[in-house]
Amino acid sequence: MNSTRRKLAIATWSSPREGNIYGKLVMDAGEAVAYVEHLRKTTGQKVTVGHIVGKAAAMAMKSAPGLNGRIVFGRYVPHETVDVTFLVALEDGRDLAKTKITRADEKSIADIASALAEGAGKLRGGKDADFEKSKGIVRALPTFLLRPVLWTTGFLTGALGVAAFGLEPFPFGSCVITNVGAFGVDEGYAPPTPFARVPVLLLVGAVREQPAVVAGKVVPRPLVTITATVDHRFIDGAQLGQLAKVLRKGFEEPWTLDGLTKAPWATSDAPEAHATNGG
Repeated sequence: MNSTRRKLAIATWSSPREGNIYGKLVMDAGEAVAYVEHLRKTTGQKVTVGHIVGKAAAMAMKSAPGLNGRIVFGRYVPHETVDVTFLVALEDGRDLAKTKITRADEKSIADIASALAEGAGKLRGGKDADFEKSKGIVRALPTFLLRPVLWTTGFLTGALGVAAFGLEPFPFGSCVITNVGAFGVDEGYAPPTPFARVPVLLLVGAVREQPAVVAGKVVPRPLVTITATVDHRFIDGAQLGQLAKVLRKGFEEPWTLDGLTKAPWATSDAPEAHATNGG
């Protein structure tokens, strides 16, 4: 797994203050919104476009295993499972926490939505013991002490896989997803987060009705912008292309992420697709 390119990248850049790549995809979300509505009706889960992004990201990690890992003492070490983390806004956006979805590649989109809702509920209800413990430590320490504590905690949990300071082993998995579309933001970039020690951070914007060219004509379509911040020590153009390919297919044919070969409504009228914000 430690190719010449990877060894050179690891030796060239430290994590994650430099060597980051930024990119974005603007995609038609019509089929994704239709599938979201279908899942909401059939499963009762509050599925959103953000959950489709989470499942697509997990499948991309699975298909490009060079992304699903961490760097330890200058060497790439793969993770045993594909875990994806969603950031959760607390106290009307005044605080931020996270919920990790383990084995996200093995879960359905509805299962991811259910797991995220359960985790977010615990966080917002003050019932996540690990978060409450880590929050107390963060609030108690002055900034000049917090910096080395964050680095040490990130190394212990994110690189070595040791539980520390209220955080589980590998607390952020291999991908962090933040959805600013829920707050009406169309586009942005997630900042590199050193202590998270993940190669990919995805930011999901709002789904908006915008002009698009379809069959040579300009028509209104629901479009969404997804941006990525990636660590160049893990990823190059080929792997970034694989990530983009899986994300695109996930929006063009979202049912395939759940193992279906055709749209559930293929033999009946499709649910009406309309622009909504992803969650």
